[in-house]
Amino acid sequence: MSQVTVIVVTYNSGAHIERCIERCQSMPVIVVDNASGDDTLNRVRRYPDVRLIANSENMGFAAAVNQAVAATSSPFLLLLNPDVELETPVDALIEACSRPGIGIAAGLLRDAHGNVQTGFTARRFPTAATLAAEVLGVNRVFPRNRWNRAYRYLDRNLLAGGEVDQPAGAFLLFRGNLWAEIGGFDERFWPVWFEDVDFCKRARDAGYRAALVPSVHAKHAGGHSIATLDWECRERYWYVSLLKYVSRHFTPWQRRKVGAAVVLGSFIRAVIGTLRKRSCRPIPVYARVIRLACVCLWSGRAGEDRPAAGKMAVNMQQ
Repeated sequence: MSQVTVIVVTYNSGAHIERCIERCQSMPVIVVDNASGDDTLNRVRRYPDVRLIANSENMGFAAAVNQAVAATSSPFLLLLNPDVELETPVDALIEACSRPGIGIAAGLLRDAHGNVQTGFTARRFPTAATLAAEVLGVNRVFPRNRWNRAYRYLDRNLLAGGEVDQPAGAFLLFRGNLWAEIGGFDERFWPVWFEDVDFCKRARDAGYRAALVPSVHAKHAGGHSIATLDWECRERYWYVSLLKYVSRHFTPWQRRKVGAAVVLGSFIRAVIGTLRKRSCRPIPVYARVIRLACVCLWSGRAGEDRPAAGKMAVNMQQ
């Protein structure tokens, strides 16, 4: 049995998946495809040693990860996005993750020019102030503000390594027993966003820490599947996942603070979006977000905004 199994979740990843597989250094690979509409499946089938799980509908990222972990007994699992290409061996990640108290380890993600993707490779766990600044657009207008600097580790040299709160799910090694202990990835974060943050937060709450190992690194293109989503879907899914994270990990006062910020930020975005697009299209999108935020604001929990199973693949392919 291999010490580590690589897990890759694909959705219309044909342009990247072969390079990702070929860089996996002879480690066993499980690919879970979420009903791609391109040639991803045909490209994966060119590699007979790769185990392919082809879903007939989009199950979401978290559910796909859980499918793959349940299909292997390796003590360590390496989660890779299909647009990530390993550039070094991962032995140092396994070594770090084997230390007492460490349940998660990750390397550095680099762009096409070799620069570390600071702000994405690792982040601190979000606070109410962090998320309020995010949804109100403060972080976009003033990216060097103190909340954003802390949240995205802009105040730290990632080349020094050490413990971090939440490495990116695009390049994440974790213990199989940790996954079993905390109940895997939460499939309510559908289809994407915040499931990796939630996983790392629950791991920390269970007494496990995460290590960043700069001697291990990989090239990351970034955002190829998200780019295929319709704008309306991207906005709605991101806000819904954010509110679910808030409802799970924040106090009632913090939940209401973020909920109020989402309501105000969505109103502003609806007005600006309508003027920029010269269309009323943003209004129903943000009205739906505001409705969900009000549920979080008054009840302290996130509402559901998930389409029926038969519509999943259709919505994701628009």
